[in-house]
Amino acid sequence: MEAALEGDAVAKDEKNKKKEKKTGLIASVEYVHGKKREAVPLDKLSGYKKDPARLLWVGLKDPSPEELTKVCKDLSIIDEAAQEILEIHRKPKVIDYGNYIQLVAVTITKENKKLVFGEMQMIFGVGFVLTVRRGGAMTNSSLRERMESCPELIARGSDFVVAEILDVFVDSCAALASRLETEVNQVEQKMMLRGFKETDIRKLYKQRRDLLRIRTSITPMVEICRKIAVMNSPIIEPDSRSYFTIVADRIARIDEQIHALHEALAFAFEASLMIGQSHQTDVTKKLAAWAAILAVPTAVAGIYGMNFKYMPELNWTLGYPMALGLMGGICGFLYYRFKKSGWL
Repeated sequence: MEAALEGDAVAKDEKNKKKEKKTGLIASVEYVHGKKREAVPLDKLSGYKKDPARLLWVGLKDPSPEELTKVCKDLSIIDEAAQEILEIHRKPKVIDYGNYIQLVAVTITKENKKLVFGEMQMIFGVGFVLTVRRGGAMTNSSLRERMESCPELIARGSDFVVAEILDVFVDSCAALASRLETEVNQVEQKMMLRGFKETDIRKLYKQRRDLLRIRTSITPMVEICRKIAVMNSPIIEPDSRSYFTIVADRIARIDEQIHALHEALAFAFEASLMIGQSHQTDVTKKLAAWAAILAVPTAVAGIYGMNFKYMPELNWTLGYPMALGLMGGICGFLYYRFKKSGWL
């Protein structure tokens, strides 16, 4: 059931991505007591009064540096935070500036069987939330629509909105983990049925590397969410702290799942090496057994091929049949012993 819901969420997310603009402003809306009041254009942000009863939620997608700098200035965000949000980050982080908190999450999607990494930065404080998405980042459109249909959710404040955004982020990670689990199961089945070729081993190594990159992007989010849950900040309301803890626990479970998949691929890789070594050992045994069998007639024939003058059996009527029989008997005995011991 949970997997089905995650699949529906991903499908809806993909649908909303197609509706969004490629760059710039996605949405800038003011809410009063949780109810949508009006859209606020970016050129009207200057002088906006932050009020606990109101919430300004601005969403940007791949904005230009000039556009983002102006938004930060209009929202009275200090230069240090503005410079931080202008940078592209490869790892998650959280910074507490006192009047607002900055959060960076690394987003991961899979397109055409390749991982696409993006980022989502959030700055939130009393009465406002600014989200900036870059690269292959998830969309917040469906979340915004859902929360607008339940004004009491938005009325809880910017911290609760951020917790909901992180929950959607976890949904996307869970859906990705499910896809990766299916791929890993297919790899294990292929290994058991047919073994690995060189191309399969290269693909397996790439999958292990991708899983490691995913863990590097996801694992820090556990500590970040738990840090926000206990952060001594007036921005985080007591009622919202438990939501960040829940998000942290969900991310921890996904992190464990990704770690298990990474270990499964490691075991599959080791098993393929052991199977390959076992196959090489079998081939070596067979070659050694046949070499021993063929050595007997080679040795006997070599001795007779020396053409010594004094060899009694040369003038013996049964000498030639006896030599052939001796070679055949010894070869047959060796074949029987090797066959019984499993070398042939």
